[in-house]
Amino acid sequence: MGCGRVGSSLARSLERRGHSVAVIDREPDAFRRLGADFNGLTIKGIGFDRTVLVAAGIQEADGFAAVSSGDNSNILAARVVRETYGIHNVVARIYDQGRAEVYERLGIPSVATVRWAADQVLRRLLPEGSEPQWRDPSGQVRLIQLGAHDGWVGHRISEIETALGTRIPFLSRFGQGMVPAASTLLQDGDMLYIAATNEAVPHIEGVLAQPPVRI
Repeated sequence: MGCGRVGSSLARSLERRGHSVAVIDREPDAFRRLGADFNGLTIKGIGFDRTVLVAAGIQEADGFAAVSSGDNSNILAARVVRETYGIHNVVARIYDQGRAEVYERLGIPSVATVRWAADQVLRRLLPEGSEPQWRDPSGQVRLIQLGAHDGWVGHRISEIETALGTRIPFLSRFGQGMVPAASTLLQDGDMLYIAATNEAVPHIEGVLAQPPVRI
């Protein structure tokens, strides 16, 4: 929802990664930002209107990003999508940093800074295509931030580390950082910070993009 600079950049990035995308905006002229080669849906309307959401395919959606210019509209749309359609992979862009922290604690991941908003929304929306949060001086080791497939919710951190073959030194939960114990259970909305070599990143992304393999 929202086809401004952030929304249009996010939509194009998602489409380049092979995802199908629907964009909602109340101003038809905003869709020009998507470019002539955009192949997704464009829906005129208000993003928290259920008729508009259904027209955009919300019932089949894997994720929802509320990135319009209004804090109230974004948080209302995010809540409607989560509570009415049961989609938990939701991110809301909030201009007011204080309010963003409140919504993080309510379980709705929020992004508050304009400069890196599109990248941060993308990291939370997709398990693959991670960007490093930190690199060592040699460039061989990085710390990446990733979400996990819903199927991992309820699994112990030790199980996830075993599947990944690496360590999870800390995670972010409801906007608060925490160092997990081996017995810590992954919760919906957790963001994992994972230590990895460059070569291991594709494997890690692939594991977290899918539900756990049952043996």
